[in-house]
Amino acid sequence: MSRLPFPRSDRLRRSDDWPLPEGTALCLAETVLASTERLVDTNGVQLRVIEAGDRGAPVVVLAHGFPELAYSWRHQIPVIAEAGYHVLVPDQRGYGGSSRPEAVEDYDIHSLTGDLVGLLDDVDAQQAVFIGHDWGAMVVWHTALLHPGRVRAAAGLSVPPIPRARSRPTERWRQKFGDDFYMLRFQEPGRADAEMEADVAATMSRMFAGLLTGSAPLPDWINADEFEHYVTEFSRTGFTGALNWYRNYDRNWESTPQLADTQITVPALFVGGTADPVGPTMRPERAREVAAGPYTEEWIEGAGHWVQQERPDDVNRILLAFLSEVERS
Repeated sequence: MSRLPFPRSDRLRRSDDWPLPEGTALCLAETVLASTERLVDTNGVQLRVIEAGDRGAPVVVLAHGFPELAYSWRHQIPVIAEAGYHVLVPDQRGYGGSSRPEAVEDYDIHSLTGDLVGLLDDVDAQQAVFIGHDWGAMVVWHTALLHPGRVRAAAGLSVPPIPRARSRPTERWRQKFGDDFYMLRFQEPGRADAEMEADVAATMSRMFAGLLTGSAPLPDWINADEFEHYVTEFSRTGFTGALNWYRNYDRNWESTPQLADTQITVPALFVGGTADPVGPTMRPERAREVAAGPYTEEWIEGAGHWVQQERPDDVNRILLAFLSEVERS
């Protein structure tokens, strides 16, 4: 078990002290809140998990997206833990220090949601608030649908809850976006993997800049050391495990017909950036068809897709307010 440093704020108050005074910093401070990193055996795989906060406190699980890591929540982990929560943040299967099964079908939605639920079993918790970004948000929304008894509340960043598609996803993409749509290119094993691994630094800089092709400078919200962490990890692991999530879109659709009539009844939150290039494809206006319980939608002006890294103060403020409201409900 190793100990990891994360930034924290000495001015941070517990969640029942909200709202915070205007201008209170939630991410940057000179002191350090120690977190631990350990391996958890669950659901047939081993997950590398960052853990912070006191056991016995309400559990919050943070789920990263593509192509990210538990490290993507570095600005949120100490803040949420300091607010009185037990925070669990895995490298999800296929990523970082976690298992990378070879079979494509081992990355279907049942496996991914089972991994998150297994983290609760590991700490003897019945429920948690699940918060996800990008693909992690999709896993969180499905966890609320497939394992409703384990979810106290759910939040998604950049990806809102949306109704189950009426037709096979790959067919819908081909009709709507054409054969060159990036998620269709991801379907062929080996092709996108090799392209992305040929120059990992260029791949990651393009992704963080919101581009799929061409070159891009490093965004100003990530420094060189932080960027190098991603490059080092994906240079070691490659992208196949991460891409296999996309290769299960049709399988996920075929195996969840019951979700056509299922809704999320626990408190739910969506946080989006108004400058997110992925935003127009997400259809947030349909969220209430799925989120039948208390639902909140928050937009951060000028934020892009990587919202919790780009605008950590805003995201932390919104998440802590949501967690506080959940505690009171």
